[in-house]
Amino acid sequence: MSYRVAVVGATGVVGREILSVLAEREFPVSKVHAVASSGSVGAEVSFGEDHVLKVEALDTFDFKGVDIVLSSPGSKVSAEFAPRAAKAGAVVIDNTSHWRMDKDVPLVVPEVNPAAIAGYTKKGIIANPNCSTIQMVVALKPLHDVAHIKRVVVATYQSVSGAGREAMDELFTQTRAVYVNDLLKKERFTKDIAFNVIPHIDVFMDDGATKEEWKMAVETRKILDPDIAVIATCVRVPVFIGHAEAVHVEFANAISVEAARAALKKALGVIVVDHRVDEGYVTPKEAAGEDAVYVSRIRRDPSVPNGLALWVVADNLRKGAALNAVQIAEVLVKDYLAKTPARAHVH
Repeated sequence: MSYRVAVVGATGVVGREILSVLAEREFPVSKVHAVASSGSVGAEVSFGEDHVLKVEALDTFDFKGVDIVLSSPGSKVSAEFAPRAAKAGAVVIDNTSHWRMDKDVPLVVPEVNPAAIAGYTKKGIIANPNCSTIQMVVALKPLHDVAHIKRVVVATYQSVSGAGREAMDELFTQTRAVYVNDLLKKERFTKDIAFNVIPHIDVFMDDGATKEEWKMAVETRKILDPDIAVIATCVRVPVFIGHAEAVHVEFANAISVEAARAALKKALGVIVVDHRVDEGYVTPKEAAGEDAVYVSRIRRDPSVPNGLALWVVADNLRKGAALNAVQIAEVLVKDYLAKTPARAHVH
């Protein structure tokens, strides 16, 4: 079977990556629509090496006959259009934060909780988690299965691409400005991002955490286990693509470094690169363009009983967004849509 797919937000960095991943993985499409705001109508985006798609307007786009929508248009836009697409019979796989904590919308990482996809029938929407959450839970799942996680303390080092193309441009122009002694202009970030780190992603909440930090805690509990305690400090760093995380985990049961390494090596979507020598670990630059979640620096944390520390790295545009969404779509068509009569998934 083949499926009619619409990519909403097709001109953004994640939308373009979704189109690239769909083509690379030879997703069974009969037709692909590139959809974005009216200001982008008529623009062209690539789908694979040989196809160029003309952008269509989201405001007037007719979702009737579309099977799957892969969406990354921003939260407010998703809140308005996703129910419209679902009502027309499409299943929406949404990258924005709007639907993630809705009790009737599954929040899915295919290597961690693929069975949750079955819940898509309630609203016709499946949520893609936050990029920093995705890579962390992929690394945590095999360890949770072995020794049961009680608490996670994580500090993130998140690239500017997580804030979109304009943020990437700001890093580039500020870096160039430093070298030519120009004035640095701040537009996307609250402080200079060039040659700096900013402990502030998304808005501040009443308890002093940022919303990005809140997302990591609540999403991890929804995906992996509601009893896991999570405290995050999320930091933007002057890297274009690739998020890194220093993850400290406390387990209910004893787990050795050797057992953790063995579990991670067997886990889907994980590559362990953990050599205690120079260059024996993975950095964001090396993970850019790759599909895997890389785990390095596996070691005992002696400050708590049954503690481990890990270094977790992934491409935030691929596994942290586009690839995860396409993987959800792959499970959806294999285990659900292909087993039901055509259009039987109308809500």
